[in-house]
Amino acid sequence: MFTILKQESFLLLAVIAACIAYPLEHWMMHSGQIVALISGLVLIAFIVAASMRVAHHAELLAEKVGDPYGTMILTLAAVLVEVVILAIMMSNEASPTLVRDTIYSAVMLDINGILGLAALMGGLKHGEQSYNDDSARSYSVMILTAMGVSMVVPEFIPAANWKIYSAFTIGAMVVLYALFLRMQVGPHSYFFSYSYPDKRRKKEPVEEEPKPLSLAWSIGTLVFGVVVIGALAEVMSKTLDLGLEGTGAPPVITAILVAAISAAPEILTALRAALANRMQSVVNIAMGASLSTVILTVPVMEAMALYTGQPFQMAMTPVQTVMIFITLIVSAINLNDGETNAIEGMTHFVLFATFIMLSLLGL
Repeated sequence: MFTILKQESFLLLAVIAACIAYPLEHWMMHSGQIVALISGLVLIAFIVAASMRVAHHAELLAEKVGDPYGTMILTLAAVLVEVVILAIMMSNEASPTLVRDTIYSAVMLDINGILGLAALMGGLKHGEQSYNDDSARSYSVMILTAMGVSMVVPEFIPAANWKIYSAFTIGAMVVLYALFLRMQVGPHSYFFSYSYPDKRRKKEPVEEEPKPLSLAWSIGTLVFGVVVIGALAEVMSKTLDLGLEGTGAPPVITAILVAAISAAPEILTALRAALANRMQSVVNIAMGASLSTVILTVPVMEAMALYTGQPFQMAMTPVQTVMIFITLIVSAINLNDGETNAIEGMTHFVLFATFIMLSLLGL
């Protein structure tokens, strides 16, 4: 029992934080803006801690089933955390652009941040790193299609017809994801896997913590962790909104925080894979997370908009559209030959730095 508690110490701390946060919510909201902001940031730290355990159990499940199912479980777990946080924050009357900005931030973070940093560090250590270029092309074209349909075309849809197009978008995303799943786990599953030559294979680090008691334990802990994250997000969204009110902070900062919370465990997983010379896992995680974020978050949030009768601003700004298209063009060129290197990683990381700079400037 003690071993289990030690393993799940991060999740246990998050549970304790939730039990403390709810009784103190009134005090945090009425003790001044500074207290609210600090409280929100502290709660974000506990949410990240819980999401690390959710990702860990998703990773254990992934190890059991192997690729491509494994990376699918990892990305779905991250998207589930993001959707839960977004849904709770939107129910608290957050900015109507929060969903759009979060999806945009997540794609920039996944492709330019995670893939860029992993390819850069892996390239510096191993030189050129191989992967299956079929997977990169499949991911890229589906991300471009999904973002074009859900976040570019809405700019041209009359306000009176938003419900019709919103319903169409939900259907389009569901069809795209159904086809993607069929490809990923069906006859085209080899698109998303890669057989490494023995001479390039690296020994995996020895597990420092024991395996969980059972498969059911991992599944149950994963689900419980998502519930804890939702509970913490309920208080966090209110305190963070109050703490940032009137500070002049760009609205996209909140979206970046939400995207970073869900991506934090993926960053560590991708970096470990890159340093172990397993670039296929990095491509699956970074590109798969981007695709899953768009193709799963959009229909859930659009359904929420239809239910409440309040539309979200889904059309990207001109700056966001340009940055997305540059990112996808660069990734299409870089991920077209089946090998990554440090130069390709640096191009993506520079784009990520540009995204952060533009966000701080409020663009």
